[in-house]
Amino acid sequence: MNKIHPEEVEYVTNVTGYREVSLWTREDLQHPQRDEVAEEVPVALVYNGISHVVMMASPKDLTHFAVGFSLSEGIIASPRDIFGMDVVPSCNGLEVRIELSSRRFTGLKERRRALAGRTGCGVCGVEQLNDIGKPVQPLPFTQTFHLASLDPALQHLKDFQPIGKLTGCTHAAAWVMPCGELAGGHEDVGRHVALDKLLGRRAGEGKAWEQGAALVSSRASYEMVQKSAMCGVEILFALSAATTLAVEVAERCNLTLVGFCKPGRATVYTHPQRLIAG
Repeated sequence: MNKIHPEEVEYVTNVTGYREVSLWTREDLQHPQRDEVAEEVPVALVYNGISHVVMMASPKDLTHFAVGFSLSEGIIASPRDIFGMDVVPSCNGLEVRIELSSRRFTGLKERRRALAGRTGCGVCGVEQLNDIGKPVQPLPFTQTFHLASLDPALQHLKDFQPIGKLTGCTHAAAWVMPCGELAGGHEDVGRHVALDKLLGRRAGEGKAWEQGAALVSSRASYEMVQKSAMCGVEILFALSAATTLAVEVAERCNLTLVGFCKPGRATVYTHPQRLIAG
């Protein structure tokens, strides 16, 4: 991954993640005011010259997003399968141009051919309904987490939402160490994209981020559970509720799913054996 230079990416995109616009308040419709609004741009992931998907996202930390998406969607098995990456402006958004290994690109082309021409059932990118929520293999039980350590993490989640503080318009995903310290986090206008950015960052951190859990500011859908499990995350904390399908997928893949996370409160949906009450 010797072509990936995050500092150059920030220069190419030249964005802060928000823009100032004119707006009016309910109390005064005659005099416009300036305020910050979060940016949302089309981001195309292009593998070996072939555009695979376009996502609406915040135009920051896109190298982490591309790695995390590639891992959580099973396109790559590790960051080593990516030989290079560039982020470039496109006509209406941004392109992340990813150079895959030949073996992984062949697998991606075969999957695209299998999906070509299939009518949609409302679930994108799956061959059968039974394929939903099946990670490559069930997760091991190597992690434990004391729930008393969750409270300090919750208090600092917004530290990783500078755009959110200005605009009120982003989700966050952060990595919680067993001691309750947040090792790092990312924000995005899309909750799935925020999680992919975190998963991509975690893959690059290696052993430093092996222990701990993921914390997301949103609800826990089945996609959030599946993405986490695909990347080896054993514990997922969510500020909001979980869906029934998320619970089913978490149960099946051995992921500990916890929702309604607030100071002093948590609802454990699956596999509580990893958790220590407190």
